[in-house]
Amino acid sequence: MPRRGDPTEWMWSHAWGLLEQADRLHRQFFHPSRGGREQATWEPPVDVFEDERELIVVVAMPGVPSARVEVRTEPGALVIRGVRPLPFIGRSHVIRHLEIPYGIFERRVALPPGRFEVGAPELADGCLLVHLKKRP
Repeated sequence: MPRRGDPTEWMWSHAWGLLEQADRLHRQFFHPSRGGREQATWEPPVDVFEDERELIVVVAMPGVPSARVEVRTEPGALVIRGVRPLPFIGRSHVIRHLEIPYGIFERRVALPPGRFEVGAPELADGCLLVHLKKRP
């Protein structure tokens, strides 16, 4: 924490905070896809929980209908891809302010070594939940 009254320390502390915020926003919203399909324009935030029986992946994606989400596994990764449509399309609304990301998204979650059985994804409270049971 910068000392009170020291403008140099305050300036550097503030600049560092802004750089961290810009980097976080860039990673969240502008992560390109690595596949041959259309490129993703954003990636949703993810939480991963683990116990001795399973991994639970929670993907925040409010407003995304289940029909627009694809979940698949690749060697060492779980891939969640989909589209968050822009609401009010075709109406006479003008966008005044836009912070929530829309369009194609993709998130790759690295998996620990092992074999997993992927359960059916479920949507709950604006989040996608994916259960991956550990296999012997």
